[in-house]
Amino acid sequence: MTEALQYGFMQRALLAGVVIGAVCAVVGVYVVLRGISFIGAGIAHASFGGVALGFVLGLNPMVTAVLFCLLVAWAIGAVARRGDVREDTAVGVFFAATMALGILVIGLTRGYQVDLFGYLFGSILAISPTDLWMSLALGLLVLLVVVVLFKELMFITFDQEVAEVTGVPAGRLYYVLLGLIALTVVLSMKVVGIVLVSALIVTPAAAAHQLTEDFRKMMAVSVAIGVSAAVGGLLLSYWLNTGSGATIVLLTTAIFLGALLLSPRRRRQRAVAQQTS
Repeated sequence: MTEALQYGFMQRALLAGVVIGAVCAVVGVYVVLRGISFIGAGIAHASFGGVALGFVLGLNPMVTAVLFCLLVAWAIGAVARRGDVREDTAVGVFFAATMALGILVIGLTRGYQVDLFGYLFGSILAISPTDLWMSLALGLLVLLVVVVLFKELMFITFDQEVAEVTGVPAGRLYYVLLGLIALTVVLSMKVVGIVLVSALIVTPAAAAHQLTEDFRKMMAVSVAIGVSAAVGGLLLSYWLNTGSGATIVLLTTAIFLGALLLSPRRRRQRAVAQQTS
């Protein structure tokens, strides 16, 4: 490990992994408990269109991806809340349309865009100082919003209808949550790639949910899993010479499977089943 830390690119990668692992884990708790994992996947794939636009316009792809993902996330929320179509249907429509837009835009460019594939499949070892600072800024922004609106977001996560009755602006908070998911997707792109980013958001929280039902403990456990998987997966990929993004996601999945086997909820369910049989 000491040898790996001698390199500047490895230091940047580890710092980005810690920040992104923590942010994804925090936002993932809300995503898992609200049952909107499909929205996370849809926004992740929508970011492909934003990145492609950045390349064509000659702008920073992360900046265009932020704006594009926020617009798509809020559009999904608006369509779903109007009740015209179901939420998963709205995600499916925008998922396909934004991916198609990205493919269309890429077709208008000349040459082979190597960097674009870094966004698709992740390239944490290639994170530049600019990418790192932008990821840190977005991560701190997401965590700050969560800290300020912690109770309100927790309220709408468990019971949005009651929250609305008691005067909590549940509708606006829903759009805030979608915005947080969009920002988290963008800051995670260079770590695991657009294809796998939803797994980094969902899996640590899903694993934590197997181990505890207390909201605050679940968030703490989720952060511990997310950071450990990001750092551990990065080091494993360095030693094994494997893809960093894929290694991080597979390690996170292994932790989830372990949590599933050790889940107190599953033990209680088995005990109840044995008593009633």
